[in-house]
Amino acid sequence: MIIGAILKTKGTEVVAVAPGDTVLAAARLLGEHRIGAALVRGPAGELLGILSERDIVRGMAAHGPGTTGLKVEQFMTRDLVTVTPRTLVTQALALMTHRRVRHLPVLDDSGGLSGLVSIGDLVKARIEEAELEAEELKAYVAAAG
Repeated sequence: MIIGAILKTKGTEVVAVAPGDTVLAAARLLGEHRIGAALVRGPAGELLGILSERDIVRGMAAHGPGTTGLKVEQFMTRDLVTVTPRTLVTQALALMTHRRVRHLPVLDDSGGLSGLVSIGDLVKARIEEAELEAEELKAYVAAAG
């Protein structure tokens, strides 16, 4: 299975924040959408980074109680790990494990944003794929037997 198949089911809508937004505003947005990360986009929509719950927690540990009033750009991860719609789910899972990330922006061939996938999206897809393979194998054995 490829990432593009997940996006067809999940959709391509991506929640984003601006680098000048406060951490509090970003945290509220994450909570409102029940997600673990938001992309950080500039005024022209360009992809600047990602802000995750993990980034916020690290920021709180470093800056203390005043963290919520600070800007997203101070906490966001700028070095993005990305995939394409043609990336295999197994490759994306290996990349997430190796780079210790939980969200991958999906970029098309021209570098445009196609969507965002989470570790949960990929695990769900792998489970569905394994269940389908098991059912097909059962049907094959039953037909051959």
